[in-house]
Amino acid sequence: MLQGKKVLLGITGSIAAYKSVFFLRLLIKAGAEVKVIMTSGATDFVNPLTFSTLSKNETLTDLTVGDVWANHVALGRWADVMIIAPASCNTIAKMANGLCDNLLMAIYLSAVCPVMVFPAMDEDMWLHAATKANIGRLQEHKVQVIAVNKGELASGLFGEGRMQEPEDMLSYLQNFFSIKGSLKGKKALVTAGPTYEAIDPVRFVGNHSSGKMGIAIADELAFRGAEVTLILGPSALLPKKEMKVVNVVSASEMFEKTMEVFHDADYIIMAAAVADYTPVNKHFEKIKKSEGTFILELTQTKDILFEAGKIKRDDQILVGFALETSNEHHHAMEKLTKKNADFIVLNSLNDEGAGFAHKTNKITIFDKNGEAHEFDLKLKDEVAADIINTITQLKND
Repeated sequence: MLQGKKVLLGITGSIAAYKSVFFLRLLIKAGAEVKVIMTSGATDFVNPLTFSTLSKNETLTDLTVGDVWANHVALGRWADVMIIAPASCNTIAKMANGLCDNLLMAIYLSAVCPVMVFPAMDEDMWLHAATKANIGRLQEHKVQVIAVNKGELASGLFGEGRMQEPEDMLSYLQNFFSIKGSLKGKKALVTAGPTYEAIDPVRFVGNHSSGKMGIAIADELAFRGAEVTLILGPSALLPKKEMKVVNVVSASEMFEKTMEVFHDADYIIMAAAVADYTPVNKHFEKIKKSEGTFILELTQTKDILFEAGKIKRDDQILVGFALETSNEHHHAMEKLTKKNADFIVLNSLNDEGAGFAHKTNKITIFDKNGEAHEFDLKLKDEVAADIINTITQLKND
């Protein structure tokens, strides 16, 4: 799985640095090529010669050695993945705020590859609000922060903050590479964002969707190698991965563009918050304010998920979303059946931190067998991975 993979391994000042020696041995045994970068604090715990001997590459500790410069830009472009293990509280804070005072930080800020960190610190530091904020910022920057274990700590206390064991760290990395590119050759269609239904040139009927959830799903599909078409309603956000983006405004435009590419898609994920109603009369000039009430007559828009369900093939996977406020499970299962979808992703506005305008979401995925797959509150990027993991796994079962 790791044969020929290029790994940058960053070591920071923590007693957990001893585990990285064993982790490096596992990486080499698995066939990876590894280059190690150590902070000055890390060298107080493990001698750089240990990592040089095991990796068969010089361990780098400084930006310059004599008149030789360690080219951090080249190193940042060399790797398939950058791992920082252990990642101390101090280093996490530097990463979160873009500080660049050592070689490791210079390489991190130059890296174009995925970055994964395995934190290690005492429990009070791990649970501190400042550390949580820094980790949240790293996650927003697409850095994968692997959860700590609970166990005996350097302070002598027992609690959270212990770095993962080397064997588990290797499993995370192997799983990462097994997922990356796993959907190569597949085509995916994702709808995201709101629709705006014009009343006049300056007013519209809309909703609070930002498009973040749908875009995260599109990015996850692209990461796994799928050829993605994202049909995106009005949103200030853009995907981070390469894909075809089709911008639309209204429900009718989203329906039209969806139908144009629907038949070529293997995976169709309808994450957009499409307006159910649109004004009957759209005024071409701004409506002037007048005395009394203003009556707005609305008519139903095309139900894109329903229309897709009528024409989908057996070899296509159709996924819909349900945002509910009451009788959530009942309405989700009802939607699954009526729309002929393969999966319905439910989120409830009754769950704190879920729904529109949040970085997080809490979902339950319903399949055609009526089984519910529940997930905890997570960042939407992690939710996207849960959704794709679930539908691909159940599709193959």
